[in-house]
Amino acid sequence: MTARQPRTALFTVAAVLALAAALLLAQLARADAAPASAGTARLAALAEDVTAADGHRYDARDHTGRTMDAAQIEQAQDGTYLAVYHTLLADGRFHAAVATSTDLRHWQRRHDFGPGTHQASLAHDGRGGYVLAYEKDPRNHIAVRAYAGLAALLDGRADRAFDAPLTLSRCAEGTPSITAVRGATIRLTGHYRAGCDTDRQLRATLTGFRHWHAEPDRRLDRAVRTWGNGGNIGDRAPVELGGQRVVLVEGQGRRGDFGSWGTYAYDPTSGRADRLHIRTHGGSRAFANPSATLLTDPRGRPALLVSLFVPSEGSAPGEAGQLLYWHRL
Repeated sequence: MTARQPRTALFTVAAVLALAAALLLAQLARADAAPASAGTARLAALAEDVTAADGHRYDARDHTGRTMDAAQIEQAQDGTYLAVYHTLLADGRFHAAVATSTDLRHWQRRHDFGPGTHQASLAHDGRGGYVLAYEKDPRNHIAVRAYAGLAALLDGRADRAFDAPLTLSRCAEGTPSITAVRGATIRLTGHYRAGCDTDRQLRATLTGFRHWHAEPDRRLDRAVRTWGNGGNIGDRAPVELGGQRVVLVEGQGRRGDFGSWGTYAYDPTSGRADRLHIRTHGGSRAFANPSATLLTDPRGRPALLVSLFVPSEGSAPGEAGQLLYWHRL
């Protein structure tokens, strides 16, 4: 004989099924909806097809063979390409580094920022110098450094330094992305470990390398969670296309599943996000740590460069690691 289920249990099951159906319908509706903005549509048109790119490199490494994980690319005034990235080394620690290139495919490491540095972000300061931010351990937090010029950056000679306090989580705040440098004011985004459990988004301001203010960015969280992401919401980076700012952001479908990372284009004006359907040569399915940069490509043409980390889980043969590709504008 089968035991009868309590009525409360039946109601609970029905409620769970109804919620799951509602989430599925919401995702289907979102997938069929018009793009969040002209900017997100333009980004999708440029970034989704790696096979049609004007240039690409899978598993990017520097000249010593170090992997260039979570690489973010900038271009110096003299045309040199700069990459900041991190590598897990034999000491069991991540090391952030900066490398230079003339062709976006071959990279020479110039400086290692030391053990316990990772998830680096680089920006021009508008005065010939650079601002670098990275996540630093122990007690994972955001560190910001200023460099007077290119030579100082490549030598690792910072003239100003700030290590941010943990204000939104007692466990971790990191994956910084510098969004603007205006004189003494630096604006950043990042993540905080909400409840010491799941990564959620933050925005922060550093003034005069002394005053730090951070707050949650729940609007961005909601836009990514609309797509059914139940895991971490982590790295993100802005790019401006056609006068519209768009934010590339990663979302994890299931906690602990590195093969469920996806990339989204978020429109800050509407508060909506579009999922990007990245097509690689081998058919990789998972993509993380997105960033995009407007630059001049090695043939002297304006281009959009996209940088994505392809986790081994969900990667096609030969495609795991850092992927760099660019499309002519």
